[in-house]
Amino acid sequence: MPHSLTISPLARQAGVGIDTVRYYERMGLLPEPPRRASGYRVYPAETLQRLQFIRRAKNLGFSLEEIRELLELSHRSGDGVGAVKATAAAKLKDVEERIVELERMRDGLRQLVDACPGHGAPQDCPILGALSGDSK
Repeated sequence: MPHSLTISPLARQAGVGIDTVRYYERMGLLPEPPRRASGYRVYPAETLQRLQFIRRAKNLGFSLEEIRELLELSHRSGDGVGAVKATAAAKLKDVEERIVELERMRDGLRQLVDACPGHGAPQDCPILGALSGDSK
């Protein structure tokens, strides 16, 4: 792994866009890198690992604010692990609640799709009726 990277190779290796790297800098998720005399940012190799951490956390459903908290906790000694577990447990609870809501939505849509003949006049469509508030 190289000791430092400019923004384009960093973004490519991390699988994100250049604008994403800049955005994460502005949000404080990435420390501002030193610049060359030419003005180009020079990112230390650890920045790639941090970007990969952020991507994996986003894939698990963590918000950028939650990721910021996890990053801060990852550098803390003592109570950090307990707080990380609590943050992950809260995210798990949120995901499970969303799954229940999505299942409810799926079941409702399934009933509407099953009740729709797929032909005829639009006013006879139970899907359109349910969406417009008409209960038939």
